[in-house]
Amino acid sequence: MQELVFLQSLKDEPYTTSEVIAEHTNNNRVSVRRLVEKHQKRLEKFGKVVFQMQPLPSGQKAKVYKLNEQQATLLITFLDNTDQVADFKTALVDEFFKMRDELTKRKINRIEEKPLRKTLTDAVKEWEHRTDWSYNHISNLLYKAVTGMNAKQLKKARNPKVKASLDVLTSEEQEQYKQLETRVIGYLLAQMTFDQIKAMLNGGTLQVAE
Repeated sequence: MQELVFLQSLKDEPYTTSEVIAEHTNNNRVSVRRLVEKHQKRLEKFGKVVFQMQPLPSGQKAKVYKLNEQQATLLITFLDNTDQVADFKTALVDEFFKMRDELTKRKINRIEEKPLRKTLTDAVKEWEHRTDWSYNHISNLLYKAVTGMNAKQLKKARNPKVKASLDVLTSEEQEQYKQLETRVIGYLLAQMTFDQIKAMLNGGTLQVAE
């Protein structure tokens, strides 16, 4: 099933889009956008109505509205109450509930990770192989091990506006990150080299010189 609700980072709130609503209610995209604009004052009682420009296959760009749960629920009431619309509204409410639960998990994980990050920072300071860029390099190792992207790539792909790349990880990725972070702290305290730590995070084994 296509994703109905999105969450760019734990600093944001879950949202759906006018495109998703149009597709799943069998309505024209332009008609749904016009409906948003017609009822914008009503929708803005539940927060600012924002939009982004998305490219079309034709090369042109279309305005796509981003709506929070209350805004989306209200907008759907302005559509014809067909079975398809009712089914979509049920699915959307369920997806918003799941995404709110996901957001709560992410916030808790970030709180739990803070002491680990301090311990990691301290371990880097005591690392005999440390350079001025060691903390960034170690952090990028962790991000790549979890997502396949470094910190810069991760923010660019998910939300360029966030300050911390940790804020765009899913709750599952956060859990994996914490586990790997704990391992890396041990590797640093054992004074492994950067290449050894990288190999261990990539599933390798420690090569002991004879």
